[in-house]
Amino acid sequence: MSTERELQVAPIVPESVMHNTKALSNIQSLTASIFGVAAGILGLESYSGFLFYLIFSILTTMLFYTVRVAPTSLKSGLGPFDTSRYFRTQYEFWTGGIFGGLAGYILTWTLFYGLVRA
Repeated sequence: MSTERELQVAPIVPESVMHNTKALSNIQSLTASIFGVAAGILGLESYSGFLFYLIFSILTTMLFYTVRVAPTSLKSGLGPFDTSRYFRTQYEFWTGGIFGGLAGYILTWTLFYGLVRA
Protein backbone atom coordinates (compact mmCIF):
# COMPACT_ATOMS: atom_id res chain seq x y z
CA MET A 1 0.00 0.00 0.00
CA SER A 2 1.19 3.54 -0.67
CA THR A 3 2.39 5.82 2.09
CA GLU A 4 1.04 9.32 2.62
CA ARG A 5 4.22 10.89 1.24
CA GLU A 6 4.01 8.81 -1.95
CA LEU A 7 0.39 9.89 -2.41
CA GLN A 8 1.41 13.54 -2.12
CA VAL A 9 4.11 13.11 -4.75
CA ALA A 10 2.00 10.98 -7.13
CA PRO A 11 -1.70 11.33 -6.24
CA ILE A 12 -2.83 8.53 -8.58
CA VAL A 13 -2.92 5.22 -6.71
CA PRO A 14 -1.97 2.25 -8.93
CA GLU A 15 -4.33 -0.10 -7.05
CA SER A 16 -7.27 2.20 -7.78
CA VAL A 17 -6.35 2.48 -11.45
CA MET A 18 -6.19 -1.33 -11.69
CA HIS A 19 -9.58 -1.60 -9.97
CA ASN A 20 -11.11 0.94 -12.38
CA THR A 21 -9.67 -0.88 -15.38
CA LYS A 22 -10.99 -4.22 -14.13
CA ALA A 23 -14.47 -2.76 -13.48
CA LEU A 24 -14.62 -1.28 -16.99
CA SER A 25 -13.39 -4.53 -18.52
CA ASN A 26 -16.05 -6.52 -16.67
CA ILE A 27 -18.81 -4.18 -17.86
CA GLN A 28 -17.59 -4.33 -21.45
CA SER A 29 -17.30 -8.12 -21.42
CA LEU A 30 -20.80 -8.50 -20.02
CA THR A 31 -22.33 -6.07 -22.50
CA ALA A 32 -20.43 -7.71 -25.38
CA SER A 33 -22.13 -11.00 -24.56
CA ILE A 34 -25.51 -9.29 -24.31
CA PHE A 35 -24.93 -7.59 -27.67
CA GLY A 36 -23.99 -10.97 -29.13
CA VAL A 37 -27.29 -12.42 -27.95
CA ALA A 38 -29.16 -9.47 -29.50
CA ALA A 39 -27.28 -9.74 -32.82
CA GLY A 40 -27.93 -13.48 -33.00
CA ILE A 41 -31.63 -13.11 -32.29
CA LEU A 42 -31.90 -10.29 -34.85
CA GLY A 43 -30.20 -12.54 -37.40
CA LEU A 44 -27.42 -10.11 -38.26
CA GLU A 45 -24.74 -11.41 -40.59
CA SER A 46 -21.29 -10.32 -41.72
CA TYR A 47 -20.49 -6.61 -41.61
CA SER A 48 -23.82 -5.60 -40.12
CA GLY A 49 -23.10 -7.78 -37.07
CA PHE A 50 -19.67 -6.28 -36.54
CA LEU A 51 -21.00 -2.77 -37.08
CA PHE A 52 -23.71 -3.50 -34.50
CA TYR A 53 -21.02 -4.51 -32.01
CA LEU A 54 -18.82 -1.51 -32.75
CA ILE A 55 -21.64 1.02 -32.37
CA PHE A 56 -22.99 -0.44 -29.15
CA SER A 57 -19.52 -0.88 -27.62
CA ILE A 58 -18.73 2.78 -28.26
CA LEU A 59 -22.15 3.71 -26.88
CA THR A 60 -21.49 1.68 -23.72
CA THR A 61 -18.09 3.32 -23.20
CA MET A 62 -19.56 6.79 -23.73
CA LEU A 63 -22.37 6.04 -21.28
CA PHE A 64 -19.85 4.82 -18.70
CA TYR A 65 -17.79 7.97 -19.27
CA THR A 66 -20.84 10.23 -18.93
CA VAL A 67 -22.12 8.62 -15.75
CA ARG A 68 -18.93 7.73 -13.84
CA VAL A 69 -15.88 9.58 -15.17
CA ALA A 70 -16.97 12.95 -16.58
CA PRO A 71 -18.67 14.49 -13.53
CA THR A 72 -15.60 14.29 -11.29
CA SER A 73 -13.02 14.83 -14.05
CA LEU A 74 -14.63 18.05 -15.20
CA LYS A 75 -14.94 19.29 -11.60
CA SER A 76 -11.22 18.74 -11.07
CA GLY A 77 -10.37 20.92 -14.06
CA LEU A 78 -9.44 18.26 -16.59
CA GLY A 79 -10.53 18.67 -20.20
CA PRO A 80 -13.45 16.86 -21.78
CA PHE A 81 -12.75 13.22 -22.67
CA ASP A 82 -9.65 13.22 -20.42
CA THR A 83 -9.56 9.99 -18.41
CA SER A 84 -6.07 10.36 -16.93
CA ARG A 85 -7.40 10.74 -13.40
CA TYR A 86 -8.85 7.21 -13.36
CA PHE A 87 -7.11 5.23 -16.12
CA ARG A 88 -3.51 4.91 -17.35
CA THR A 89 -4.13 5.99 -20.93
CA GLN A 90 -7.05 7.29 -22.94
CA TYR A 91 -6.52 4.50 -25.46
CA GLU A 92 -7.03 1.94 -22.70
CA PHE A 93 -10.34 3.53 -21.74
CA TRP A 94 -11.85 4.27 -25.16
CA THR A 95 -10.77 1.26 -27.21
CA GLY A 96 -9.52 -1.38 -24.78
CA GLY A 97 -12.94 -2.93 -24.23
CA ILE A 98 -13.77 -3.12 -27.92
CA PHE A 99 -11.03 -5.67 -28.56
CA GLY A 100 -11.36 -7.38 -25.17
CA GLY A 101 -15.04 -8.22 -25.60
CA LEU A 102 -14.90 -9.21 -29.27
CA ALA A 103 -14.35 -12.92 -28.63
CA GLY A 104 -17.31 -13.14 -26.24
CA TYR A 105 -19.44 -11.22 -28.70
CA ILE A 106 -18.65 -13.54 -31.60
CA LEU A 107 -19.23 -16.61 -29.43
CA THR A 108 -22.68 -15.56 -28.25
CA TRP A 109 -23.59 -14.07 -31.64
CA THR A 110 -22.95 -17.33 -33.47
CA LEU A 111 -24.55 -19.42 -30.72
CA PHE A 112 -27.82 -17.49 -30.71
CA TYR A 113 -27.82 -17.10 -34.48
CA GLY A 114 -27.60 -20.87 -34.78
CA LEU A 115 -30.28 -21.44 -32.14
CA VAL A 116 -32.74 -19.04 -33.74
CA ARG A 117 -32.13 -20.14 -37.34
CA ALA A 118 -32.12 -23.89 -36.59
